[in-house]
Amino acid sequence: MSEKKHFLEQIIDEDVSNGFPKSKIKFRFPPEPNGFLHIGHVKAICINFNLAKKFNAPVVLRFDDTNPEKEEQVFIDAIKKDVSWLGFNWSEERFASDYFEQLYLWAEILISNDKAYVDSQSSSQIADQKGTPTSVGLNSPFRGRTIEENLKLFREMKAGLHDEGSHVLRAKISMNANNMLLRDPVIYRVLKKEHPRTKASWVIYPMYDWAHGESDYIEQISHSLCTLEFKPHRELYNWFLKQIAEPNKIKPKQREFARLNLSHTITSKRKLMQLVQGGHVSGWDDPRMPTVSGLRRRGYPAEALVAFVEAAGVAKRENIIEASLLEYCAREELNKTTQRVMVVSDPVKIVITNYPEGKYEVINAVNNPEDPESGEREVLFGKEILIEKEDFKEEAGKKFFRLTIGKEVRLKGAYIILANKIIYNDDQTIKEIQCTYDAKSKSGSGSEQSQRKVKGTLHWVSKTHAFEVEIREYDRLFFEPSPASAKTNEELISMLNKDSMRVLKGYAEPFLKTAISGNKYQFQRKGYFVTDKESTATKLIFNKTVGLRDNWAKKQNN
Repeated sequence: MSEKKHFLEQIIDEDVSNGFPKSKIKFRFPPEPNGFLHIGHVKAICINFNLAKKFNAPVVLRFDDTNPEKEEQVFIDAIKKDVSWLGFNWSEERFASDYFEQLYLWAEILISNDKAYVDSQSSSQIADQKGTPTSVGLNSPFRGRTIEENLKLFREMKAGLHDEGSHVLRAKISMNANNMLLRDPVIYRVLKKEHPRTKASWVIYPMYDWAHGESDYIEQISHSLCTLEFKPHRELYNWFLKQIAEPNKIKPKQREFARLNLSHTITSKRKLMQLVQGGHVSGWDDPRMPTVSGLRRRGYPAEALVAFVEAAGVAKRENIIEASLLEYCAREELNKTTQRVMVVSDPVKIVITNYPEGKYEVINAVNNPEDPESGEREVLFGKEILIEKEDFKEEAGKKFFRLTIGKEVRLKGAYIILANKIIYNDDQTIKEIQCTYDAKSKSGSGSEQSQRKVKGTLHWVSKTHAFEVEIREYDRLFFEPSPASAKTNEELISMLNKDSMRVLKGYAEPFLKTAISGNKYQFQRKGYFVTDKESTATKLIFNKTVGLRDNWAKKQNN
């Protein structure tokens, strides 16, 4: 049975079958360094790098750094870290700013060929003259400037002789074009801001549409793959290439795919920036953020993000993917790879009255039943232990299979205990639960009693040996399924889930004292967790990645 190929693979296969040299196939991933990468970028990264792998082709990591007002080195460093963390290696690292001189020279060629002119109107005047999709635009009063005058003004702009907003360079295409983007688009503006790389050497900067396609051409990218919002730009992309392309050189082909839209999530860098700047999250790597750094800090493995993108598929039409699919991919990966440990977050004390005073014994616990090579660890067991408060009820029905008076449960990896009596504090809260244990029921001991079946199994920690940890549990950042529909910042903020983070106190088995930032664990019966970067030697913090099962749908139906 032949492998089913997505439409981008089919396009490239068709190009090769029509004579395009396979050795000339080349891709690029071109983020603008004005923010951190998010889950939507992961799709673009996977598409380009996986196609490169399939066709044994190189991938250029190019930073589209044409806007010095918003771009910073910290974003460049973060993008490189994220792409590497996802498991991909680029063949070249480039910057659009590497090509500023060539882009400028090509702009002069446009002017010399009467394909561009300097417009001295304000941006609002230019916008007013663009027309609408149902009405033609109006020519600028400066459209008829001579080639000599345009060259003189453009060179003066480059020399810094004109103020910001005084002039722009526009391509001379058609103010009657059906595609609004072809109505004499601006390709250069005066911007007297220092650039992270070129510093103060430039005071005019190319617009994205001009720089992007020409950068693809310089790098000889064969297939320029982008999301659907750029489809209307394809005609302009091709027009610009036509003006400067030389015979016998590759002219890049732009093709578009549907972006990845995740439910209860936004992937607009502008809107994510608003959350950061407004203090609604702790930063770009807040574990509730859909950024790659946020997902990594929350404990999502890179393999899970890649598997999620592959499961979502490569489509031509926009759709919304349920966040539960991403969580499923995380569970699948973490189940195979994480160390099992026991942590209790809301404890009640159990006293085993017939267990010898002062005695402690070692329980050998399997680290990961999914991985035979993971080995075992030692867990200490004694007279006083802690279990989850929710695992005990004073009175319970037949469907409650945890601890209650007169019933037995098994302590995971240890003994069967029977609840006998509740000791109360003065305020009638539970002080402790007195139990007895079956000394011959120890798990793995081989005795007949160790094989005895009881309906409930509980996790626990030794009260004497457990230590305190901080647990941060997370929920969807937005309670609305489609927060991207928000028209204003106020509307977006009103959609925030006020209960998206909960901080709890937990008690962990001693093994976790060795945890360092980034270590992932399965807290048995609770979910998957990762050691947070804010942890210290005296205070360990664990972020909940996902639960053992999807509880969101259940909550929504209640």
